[in-house]
Amino acid sequence: MVGPKYSRPSAPTPPTYKEMPSDNSPQASEWKTAQPSDAIARGKWWEVYNDPELNNLEEQVSISNQNIKMMEAQFREAKYAVRIAHSALYPTIGVAPTIVNSRTSSNLSKSNQANFGQISTLYDLPLSVSWEADTWGSIRRSVMSSAENAQVSDAQLENARLSYQGEIADDYFELRGTDGEKDLLDTTVKSYEVYLKLTQDRFKSGVASGSDVAQAETQLETTRAQVIDYDVARRQYEHAIAVLAGKAPAEVSISYSPIKITPPPLPVGVPSQLLERRPDIATAERQMAAANEQIGIAKAAYYPLIGLTTSNAPVGLESTSFLHWLSWPSRFWSVGPGASETIYDAGKRRATLNQSIAAYDATVANYRQTVLSAFQQIEDNLAALRVLEDEAKAEDVAVQAAQNALDISTYQYKAGTVNYLTVITEQAILLSDQVQAVSILTRRMSASVLLIEALGGGWDVSKLPTIKEVSNGK
Repeated sequence: MVGPKYSRPSAPTPPTYKEMPSDNSPQASEWKTAQPSDAIARGKWWEVYNDPELNNLEEQVSISNQNIKMMEAQFREAKYAVRIAHSALYPTIGVAPTIVNSRTSSNLSKSNQANFGQISTLYDLPLSVSWEADTWGSIRRSVMSSAENAQVSDAQLENARLSYQGEIADDYFELRGTDGEKDLLDTTVKSYEVYLKLTQDRFKSGVASGSDVAQAETQLETTRAQVIDYDVARRQYEHAIAVLAGKAPAEVSISYSPIKITPPPLPVGVPSQLLERRPDIATAERQMAAANEQIGIAKAAYYPLIGLTTSNAPVGLESTSFLHWLSWPSRFWSVGPGASETIYDAGKRRATLNQSIAAYDATVANYRQTVLSAFQQIEDNLAALRVLEDEAKAEDVAVQAAQNALDISTYQYKAGTVNYLTVITEQAILLSDQVQAVSILTRRMSASVLLIEALGGGWDVSKLPTIKEVSNGK
C-alpha cells in the first residue's frame, strides 16, 4: 500500500490540572484523582446525584430525543457506506439477455442468394465482468476511510447524547434553583405579612406613622409580584426539559422541590486520561485517520490501474435455437487483463495529493484545538466549583449576619429607638443574601454537571465500535 501509515499526532497534555485543589487546601477532601468509573456509572453518570426524577428524565434522552434518533440513522448510513466501499474489492458481474429476430435483405449479391429473405432468431446471454486489482491499496484505503468515518459518526452520536443529557441535568438544576428562590420568597412573604400586621397594630396605637404602614404594604406586595414572576422561568425550564426528553411540553410536569443537594465529590483523573474519555476528541482523532487514508488514495493515482475486464464480445451463451441456448456448446468468451496509466493531467494528481495533505493538516489542527478546548472546559469548571464553594461559605456567614441585624433592628423598632425604614433596609439585605445563597448553590450544581460532561460522562474509547463492527453494515 502506497501512502503514509497513520499514527496519532501528539496533543498538548499538561501533567496536572491547574485548578485542582492542593492536598492541604480545605477542598482537598472533596476531590479525587481517579478513573471516572470509580463514582460515575458508565452511560448513567447522572445517577451520582441520587435524584429519581432526574434519572427518569435522563433515560428518555436516548429513547425519545429526535436529534439522537437522527444521528443514530446517520451512523447506520455510515456503516452501509463501508459495505459499499468494500464491494469494490470484488468483481462486478452483469447480465443482459436478449432475443433478436432478424430478416436478411432481398437485395443481397448472387453469392448470397440462398439467404434471400431468411428470418432468424438469435438468443444471446452475455455476462460482463470487470475487476480492478487493488495493487496499490487505493480500494483498501477507501474501505478504511469509510470505516473510520463510521467511527466518527458513532463518536458524534455519543457526543450529542452526552450534550443533551448534560443540558437536561443543567436545566433540571436551574429549575430546582428557581424552586428554591420561589420557596424563599414564599417564606419571606409570610414574614412580611407578620411585619405588616405589627406595623398596623402600632399605627392603631399611635406609635407608628401611616408612612410605616405604607412602606410595609409596598414591600409585601412587591415581593408577592416577584413570587409570581418566578413561574415564567420555571415553566420555560420545564418545557425545555420536555423537548430534550423527546416529549411535547404538555406531556411533562416536574414536581415542585427547592434545591437542597450540594455537588457530590467527583473523580477527575489525570490529564493524560482525557484523550480517551471524550467522544468529541475521539471524533477529531478518527477524522485524522480518515484524512490520512485520502493521502494514500491520492498517491495511488500515480500508479497504473490493473484489472480484468471483458471486451465488447464478453463471456456468455449464444445460440439460434432456444432449446440449445443454455447448453455448453453455446458458450463464448473474450476476457483478459488490462492496465491503464495517465501520462499527462496538467498537474491534477499533484494538486489532489497536496489538497489531501492540506486537509489532513487541518484535521490535526482541529484535533489539537479540540483537546485544548477540553482542558479549558475542565479547568473552568474545576475553578468554578472551588471558588463557588468558598463563596457559598462566605455567603452563609453573610446570611446569618443579616438575620442577626434584622432581629436587632426589629427589637429596636418595637422599642421605638429606630424608624421602620431601618427594618425595611435590613429585610432587603437579608432577602438579597438569601437569594444569592440559592443562586450560588444552583451555579455549583451547574458547574458540577458541566465538569462531568467535560470529563466525558463516564464514556471512553473502548465504547467506540471497531473497524470490523462498523464493516458489518447491520
